[in-house]
Amino acid sequence: MTQAPVEKLIWTLAVPTIISMLITSVYNMADTFFVSKISTSASAAVGVAFSLMSIIQAIGFTLGMGSGNYISRLLGQKNRQHAEKVAATGFFTALFLGVVLAIVGLIFLDPLVYALGATPTIAPHAKDYIKYILLGAPYMTASFVLNNILRYQGSAFFSMIGIGIGGIINIVLDPILIFSLNMGTAGAALATIISQFISFSILYRNSAKGGNIKIRFCNFTPKWAVYKQILKGGMPSFYRQSLGSVAMICMNFSAGVYGDAAIAAMTIVTRVFQFVILIMIGFGQGFQPVCGFNYGAKLYDRVLRAFWFSVKVSAIFLVTMAAIGFVFSDKIVSAFRKEDLDVIAIGSRAFKFYCIAFPLSSWVVMTNMLLQTIGKATGASIISVSRQGLFFLPAILILPPKIGLLGVQISQPIADICSFLIALPLGLSIIKELNLKQYDAQKLNKENSGEVF
Repeated sequence: MTQAPVEKLIWTLAVPTIISMLITSVYNMADTFFVSKISTSASAAVGVAFSLMSIIQAIGFTLGMGSGNYISRLLGQKNRQHAEKVAATGFFTALFLGVVLAIVGLIFLDPLVYALGATPTIAPHAKDYIKYILLGAPYMTASFVLNNILRYQGSAFFSMIGIGIGGIINIVLDPILIFSLNMGTAGAALATIISQFISFSILYRNSAKGGNIKIRFCNFTPKWAVYKQILKGGMPSFYRQSLGSVAMICMNFSAGVYGDAAIAAMTIVTRVFQFVILIMIGFGQGFQPVCGFNYGAKLYDRVLRAFWFSVKVSAIFLVTMAAIGFVFSDKIVSAFRKEDLDVIAIGSRAFKFYCIAFPLSSWVVMTNMLLQTIGKATGASIISVSRQGLFFLPAILILPPKIGLLGVQISQPIADICSFLIALPLGLSIIKELNLKQYDAQKLNKENSGEVF
């Protein structure tokens, strides 16, 4: 981690993660694709349920990213014993919170569905989907923790195996349960929780392989000192994921004014863009362990080299994807719901707006990952809050009443541009700080070796 060329290291760690992200994205898209064949209301129900999935992800990513990046720094400092305590604490806390979420959600299922933005025509499909997702919440949250702990130790391959096998099973089960067994939206959700359980089982088994930290209950340390460090690294993920959930709920309510077709269209657009951005995030997650290990070892020049390499690669990728999406927006949307012309019209227009601002996410995401990994929680949290909290929520609440459906379609691109303007100075500031740290480290090394600086 601290010796090999950073470019090679990032690719080595990123490729398995990108494959994992691709498979995850494909089976998320598979739910939307197959359910969209049932009806427009069923398609919209997946969008409503996605808000709940974001809550589950918020718990998992908060504890997973927080545990993972702290573990990478501890391993860089050769402190494996404390790293084992952090891993166990993050895992068992996620499992417990998942159980709490499942119990509360199932008790209040009816009000929950409407609170997530369902209309009376969408609600039956949404309830069928959500009740199964809640049953899988405990091990779904724990899976996110296992996945991140493996990645931050440099074991992205083991993570890929667990996520990959589960994803393939989901894709196979979707058409069988939805159509062959005539389960509809409930079948899509059942396929999801079965595949997630298989992923969880494989990830848990792989966590003890190849010299990785083994999850043991005896290492569970529910003390504030441990939680403080986990939350310090994980809160940016919590803000990002939880605000993403709130944003989806507000999007559903705002789009619902214009009918189920509007909710279905925005669900499709959101899922497609998440498919692309998850690939970039997968690449960035190859950067994070390299960043964490080298920052812990005080090799700041390698941290900077890894950061700039990651920004360049992700920017080229997003520009390419945005250009393709802009040209073929109507064809992409119609692939999901070609029977409904309203869905295609609304979705393709929104798609073009999204493409305009999309490439800016390369700087925003990589800067956020850099800040989060090196323990700069305040800056990372500001960026995490800005996109969906500071900018999207006001936009989606203010613009639709003023300019109608167009306001729903342009709220996210506006938020993306504004969050870039926030992330730019924060990123440049931390780069300057790392350069100064590297200068001081070089000066100290030369003084210790007896050279005149």
